[in-house]
Amino acid sequence: MERLLERSLFASRWMMAPIYVGLALSLLILLWVFALELWHLIGILPVMTVNDAVLGVLALIDLSLAANLLLIVIFSGYENFVSRMDLSEHEDRPEWQGEVDFSALKLKLVASIVAISGIHLLKVFMDVGKYAPEQIRWMVVIHLVFVVSGVLLAAMDWIASHGKTLKKAKASQA
Repeated sequence: MERLLERSLFASRWMMAPIYVGLALSLLILLWVFALELWHLIGILPVMTVNDAVLGVLALIDLSLAANLLLIVIFSGYENFVSRMDLSEHEDRPEWQGEVDFSALKLKLVASIVAISGIHLLKVFMDVGKYAPEQIRWMVVIHLVFVVSGVLLAAMDWIASHGKTLKKAKASQA
């Protein structure tokens, strides 16, 4: 009975596969929004100002970072929680694929969120007149919370891995 339960629980990881397929499909949404934003930029090209160009490019970079983050979550999430992808011989396989564990995934996720938040904040600063001081203050506070959270998460992971290294060193000396 115990063996059957354990095998069933282990097999339940496959319930995550449709979620990763859904995330992959959501890349189409980001592609659509990217195309619309690019089309908008092309449309205003004859009257574009420097601010328009910078804000438009920042929006495209923002979408690109979100798509990259999504791919990292899909690949590493699937490999960490569902099954290894047998693509080691594929010429286009990313170097990091198969090497991003849950801890590294968390750090990449937080780093991407900080980068996306920073881009949004830069867009606000480029067009500061459109925003109330209270809105800007909250955006800066939220960005700082993301930054501090990222630093604390990295510190916690460092402490945890350093503790494991110390335990292994003590065990090998004994």
